[in-house]
Amino acid sequence: MQNRTPRIPEQPAPNPVDAAAGLTVELASVVTGARRRALRDGDRQIDTAHLLHSLIESDPEVREAFDGGPQLAKVLGYLVQRSIGYGLRWQGSVEDSGAVPVVRDPAAEGWSPSAVTAMEAALHRAGLRGEPRARGLDLLAALAADGECRAVEVLGRAGVDARRLSGRAVERTAEVSR
Repeated sequence: MQNRTPRIPEQPAPNPVDAAAGLTVELASVVTGARRRALRDGDRQIDTAHLLHSLIESDPEVREAFDGGPQLAKVLGYLVQRSIGYGLRWQGSVEDSGAVPVVRDPAAEGWSPSAVTAMEAALHRAGLRGEPRARGLDLLAALAADGECRAVEVLGRAGVDARRLSGRAVERTAEVSR
């Protein structure tokens, strides 16, 4: 019998955002988890659904932004199904929500343009509060605000109002920052 485990690239995708310069330790861990998930799924790039999945799994503040356990379970169900059918149509394609023009930045190799935009938006949100580091709630707000990204597609299929979720994430970030 042959091993059916897919070949996983040996080199992880580089991080387009300098973690030491702008992410909390928790959010840097989310990025590491998303990278690991992308490699395990055989995806060429970290996309917004990878970030959402890792964020929900590792950040309790993010989980609290949802409308309770059943809604969260449904979102996680879609994210888990990604590698067994639901997300297969995404494999081999570049996620680009059209929020910004696709620019081939060598520092963003291994990241979808939408994921890079979400990370930059999270850092920008933290900067607007005068904080040097982005939190998980900053990233959740950024992901949910991009109406055309894969993370929002997953949220929509699970019955989550992404705009409302983004607003709750922003409100909770303000509460936590006080």
